[in-house]
Amino acid sequence: MRLLAGIVLLLLCGSAPTFAQSAAATAPPAPAPSDVADLAAVVVSGVQPGPGLWKVSKGGHVMWVLGTLSPLPENMRWQSHELDQVISQSQQVLLSPSVKLKANVGFLGKMFLLPSAYSARKNDDGQTLQQVLPPPVYARWQVLKQKYIGDNRGIERWRPIFAAQELYQKAIKANGLSKTGGIQADIDALATRYGVKEVPTDYQVVIEHPGAALKAFKNSAPHDTTCFIRTLDSVEQDMTAMRARANAWATGDLQALRKLPDSERRDACVAAIAGAGFARTLGLDDVPAKQRATWLAAARTALGSNAQTFAMLPMTELLKPDGYLVALKADGYQVESPEDQDEDPASDSSAGTPAHAGTASE
Repeated sequence: MRLLAGIVLLLLCGSAPTFAQSAAATAPPAPAPSDVADLAAVVVSGVQPGPGLWKVSKGGHVMWVLGTLSPLPENMRWQSHELDQVISQSQQVLLSPSVKLKANVGFLGKMFLLPSAYSARKNDDGQTLQQVLPPPVYARWQVLKQKYIGDNRGIERWRPIFAAQELYQKAIKANGLSKTGGIQADIDALATRYGVKEVPTDYQVVIEHPGAALKAFKNSAPHDTTCFIRTLDSVEQDMTAMRARANAWATGDLQALRKLPDSERRDACVAAIAGAGFARTLGLDDVPAKQRATWLAAARTALGSNAQTFAMLPMTELLKPDGYLVALKADGYQVESPEDQDEDPASDSSAGTPAHAGTASE
């Protein structure tokens, strides 16, 4: 089940795929260099203002929304003084949208499933990455594997999508970045301190027959060459941009976040998973849309019943034109970005809360 959970987590890295997955036989051309190459490669440290909060309001009800980002500076310590005020005055904290897998299996069932799960992570018929990948792609993998993973023969038998994920995690850590930057832990601590209930916004997937689910994965696993190639592209070429995005989040520079290009890795991997036969069998082929509907239902309930709510969403959903908050705007809620609040400071007076969420320090 951990293997299946890991697969679903890949679906959570972003929105629905924007281009079709292709099992390309050769590596795609490298993206053209961007202006990001000239940015400082050092991850920020010291006291930083952090990002601003989006404001959603109507009829005396307000929801303050923090845009989250991954990866973030690994050594950042977030001291959120203003966010302390926001959460202390809120009735609920809405957690980020996610997927929760629930399997109808007991302890012994899990023990019996474990060997099957590990075998599902491996290529069919004991094949190695060298055998399943095009030679130019495998040559790139060897260079990056040596740099970030080292001598690990076992990973050579993993399916490309799992090997790619391992490489990505090692690479961001080596570049001074971490998956979450400890943000969720800080918010959990504040909610506990003030006795504010945290409300999950999970889209729950119930797997009635876990053994059959693993078998379905083995029989129709993702054709993930494109995901693998895009991950190599990201590790080779996007680390500077990732550091710049992490810096922009920590310093509250929304203009930089809007301009800095995101990697195509996410879309390629989401497409590989969502397009696989096992995903359709388990009902995982439309997870992003179901996540969105689940979070919006929780947000509407909170806005209708609470005077003030604090919520979290991926920054991409706040910055793109068709993100989650667009649906609330269509419901008649006023949606204000931090820039909107800076232009009209009077709009903050109803809740007495500043637009900046907090500070980040070493």
